[in-house]
Amino acid sequence: MTHPCIDVFNHCLPPPYVEACRAVQKRALPMFDRALEKPGMCDREERIRLMEAFPGYRQILSLSSPSPEIITTADNSPQLARIGNEAMAQWSSESPNHFPGFVASLPLNNPDAALNEARYAIGQLGALGVQLYTSVNGLPLDRPEFLALFELMAELDRPVWLHPIRGATPGDYPGDEVSKYDLWWTFGWPHETSICAGRLVFAGLFEKWPELKVITHHAGGSIPMMEGRLRHGFDAKAPRYSPDRTGETGPQLSIEPVEAFGKFYADTATFGSRLAMDAGLAFFGPSQCLFATDFPFAGIGETLTAARGLPEEIFQANAERILQLPRK
Repeated sequence: MTHPCIDVFNHCLPPPYVEACRAVQKRALPMFDRALEKPGMCDREERIRLMEAFPGYRQILSLSSPSPEIITTADNSPQLARIGNEAMAQWSSESPNHFPGFVASLPLNNPDAALNEARYAIGQLGALGVQLYTSVNGLPLDRPEFLALFELMAELDRPVWLHPIRGATPGDYPGDEVSKYDLWWTFGWPHETSICAGRLVFAGLFEKWPELKVITHHAGGSIPMMEGRLRHGFDAKAPRYSPDRTGETGPQLSIEPVEAFGKFYADTATFGSRLAMDAGLAFFGPSQCLFATDFPFAGIGETLTAARGLPEEIFQANAERILQLPRK
């Protein structure tokens, strides 16, 4: 590569956090077990060796899914999140040239504790923001107890990283016990990101906090491909409901829906798809796109190759500005 690069959305599982998860997990966690097998997920030195094949490449750390509220109960999740955040803070402090910061995880099945952990992680550990998932054990993020987290992040002027979380159950159709062919992940995650974004938009997220920064994973999910529907389709949304359901069409926004969706930020974590990167860039604009790989689930090299020729600010300057990092 010919320029510095900050990867804003990648994942890790530091050993102290893994040990804590094993001690309190409620059930088998296939996604967690799979993540542990990825090179560099748990071993910081191995991770650094993989990164150093790409001079100038740095990572903002975030914990891999599943989230604390899926792993354990509301009584245990606050301590679990604390252990994970302190472990990432240690990785960052001991290897600042590789990891200039981290994103805090929160115990979202304990909303009061989640607010406290966000304040602690940002104020005491130096977290750059928080990672939220698109639902909390099936509950949407537009509930008041979760909107309070967005309010706090707006007050602190720190970004929210938004990650999809749907599992293989329930299935795709009535009668299916599980989603077949990994479709829950391939299509389900981008769809869930978009549904969550829509719920937040019509909950007035950017009406209440217009300067709030929310970074959507995987180039904004399916949002960029829906530009026409967002621009014109909402004009007819009320007639699609039965007369007794028109209240579910949502409030009138002060701006057009397509403009509200355009206030999200997006990353380049597309498993090496330049087509998806270009769609995200076209919809959100170069000032609201950030470089990310989804490492170690996707390769650093393949993402850099696919991103070659994208606007220069996407690789580093946007991250420095949005995350309030020192310029290098």
